Amino acid sequence: MTTPDDFLIFGAPAIEQPEIDEVLAVMESGWLGTGPKVAQFERDFSSYKGAEHVAAVNSCTAALHLSILAAGIKPGDEVITTPMTFCATVNAIIHAGGLPVLADVDPLTMNIDPERVREKITSRTRAILPVHFAGRPCDMESLCAIAEERELMIIEDCAHAIETEYRGKKAGTIGNFGCFSFYVTKNVVTGEGGMVLARNEGDIARIKVLGLHGMSKDAWKRFSDEGYKHYQVVDCGFKYNMMDLQAAIGIHQLARVERNWERRREVWQTYQSAFAELPVTRPAEPESSTRHAYHLYTILIDDRRCGITRDQFLDAMTARNIGVGVHYLSIPEHHYYRETFGWRPEDYPNAMRLGRETVSLPISARLEKSDVARVVEAVKDSLTARGKKP
Repeated sequence: MTTPDDFLIFGAPAIEQPEIDEVLAVMESGWLGTGPKVAQFERDFSSYKGAEHVAAVNSCTAALHLSILAAGIKPGDEVITTPMTFCATVNAIIHAGGLPVLADVDPLTMNIDPERVREKITSRTRAILPVHFAGRPCDMESLCAIAEERELMIIEDCAHAIETEYRGKKAGTIGNFGCFSFYVTKNVVTGEGGMVLARNEGDIARIKVLGLHGMSKDAWKRFSDEGYKHYQVVDCGFKYNMMDLQAAIGIHQLARVERNWERRREVWQTYQSAFAELPVTRPAEPESSTRHAYHLYTILIDDRRCGITRDQFLDAMTARNIGVGVHYLSIPEHHYYRETFGWRPEDYPNAMRLGRETVSLPISARLEKSDVARVVEAVKDSLTARGKKP
């Protein structure tokens, strides 16, 4: 439990004794790299998602990169994605040799707008890469219809969406590939880590080879008590494998995923109620026939309504010892993408406005009721301090 004098860290994970004990056991075993714990974590995640073909990797970025390669994206091929995402989504397309193309978002859901996707399709388009922003599922029915009509691949960025469901289907199992993150702020934590789900067994087999230097055997099999196994390098791969040290944390994090989801939903609902009368824009409620992962709770600070700019609000919250985030400045706001692709924020007006107004509040399962009360009080005080009474 924190006190008002403690800084409330944004996204601090809920770590409990079982994963601590598991990490110690791994360290004492002498096997720290890719081995039996990674294999167990893959089996557990496969069971949770109801997906047969899975591969653990060291980040969601790696998962995206390998999925794009397995999807057959060639240099110059276009992949349509959202401007309302972390840079890794776009960078993975670039690293694979593809050309990222942005389609603006729906202003209510903050997810990629299928109608804007249609407008961006050309003869060079090969895939759609939707991001389930904040844990809210994209309009996968419309996106899948477009993909089927135009013979495109779908690679789901599920970094926010471990528990997300869309009309009875689990996020990551709807498209051709699903890519997940276990970064320290995510709903299931391994520190760094990721997972790929693939519809096709051959695709996941290639991803596993590419994820470990292109070798035909992994280290666990080469150095196990079955005896040394020679390997062949069969492709030009990458160093993207997950370690047993990471999987040891993930096994127990995943075992509590539903309990932690319930706690984040409680925090979400508390915020929704507490901010109902404030001059901020709250996130839309989850759509029917979907399950929101409640990974982020974002409010929009419009200075005309709030009497305070977004960045002034960020500073005011920090001054009150509350950690906050910005998810995200739209991709075209960043210098590299403007210079490289000529993208302009104003060409994606919904993402531009959202990115300039958004603030993410703490919503970790680790939060106590007193922590949530501190956040609510700080939001109200930060608005009031600018002379705009809530």
